[in-house]
Amino acid sequence: MEKRLISFFVLLAALGIIGSQSLYTVYQTERALVLQLGEPVRADVPPGLHLKIPFIQNVIYLDARILTYDSNPAEALTSDKKTIVLDNYARWRITSPLRFYQTLRTVRLAQTKLVDIVYSELRVVVGRYTLEEVVSSKRQEIMLQVIAKANELSSEYGVEVIDVRIKRTDLPQENQRAIFGRMQAERERQAKQYRSQGEEEARKIRSGADREVTIMLAEARRKAEVLHGEGDAEAVRVFAEALNQSPGFYEFYRSLEAYRKGLKENSRILLEPGSEFLRFFK
Repeated sequence: MEKRLISFFVLLAALGIIGSQSLYTVYQTERALVLQLGEPVRADVPPGLHLKIPFIQNVIYLDARILTYDSNPAEALTSDKKTIVLDNYARWRITSPLRFYQTLRTVRLAQTKLVDIVYSELRVVVGRYTLEEVVSSKRQEIMLQVIAKANELSSEYGVEVIDVRIKRTDLPQENQRAIFGRMQAERERQAKQYRSQGEEEARKIRSGADREVTIMLAEARRKAEVLHGEGDAEAVRVFAEALNQSPGFYEFYRSLEAYRKGLKENSRILLEPGSEFLRFFK
């Protein structure tokens, strides 16, 4: 009885092992390839539960999703002989599991191959454009050319390059220092030019202000002289009118002025008794 029970469990275990080796599942995010004694016998197995010959056939699973790799920055030369450092990445996917397995086998090896393909095409395409075009106006056009050529070269490996992007475009360190030096010298030259222009403008403003001040002072003096002359004329007119109205009073007033100025303290004047100067003292 015990032997039968043991045999039953052994048979059950053997059936379980055979069953586990006969069934396999392919998920929606995977592509599967069935090998028999190392040789592909079934390619691009669809998602779902499938059967295989146990112990003779095995299944290779490949990622069906869009994959991304990020390459290390590398140098390239533009058409105007400027060296730039390109930092790029690419998105790709496996389109033919059989060809992929026959040529590359692993995703790591595929990414290494794609890095070489994309970078070599970037260098070729960037070499047709100037530095200004690469960093601004022609970047999208460059990317499209690289994608088309990279797809052409990578199709033999069963992969498709969906997108290539330049993340950043830099200059080599030695070029950056030289360019920064030229930029600094240019800014200093412009600053000196602006200071010189400012000083010249300041001199013009000061000169104009001094000229305006001189003109204003001259005009003020002219008006003062005119007003002074008009005042003197008015005084003469008033005196003339006063003289015409009362000649005797005017004569008396002028005599008093003469007395005030001539007969000061400690002054001596010798006059005859009948002098006209003393006629108002009579």
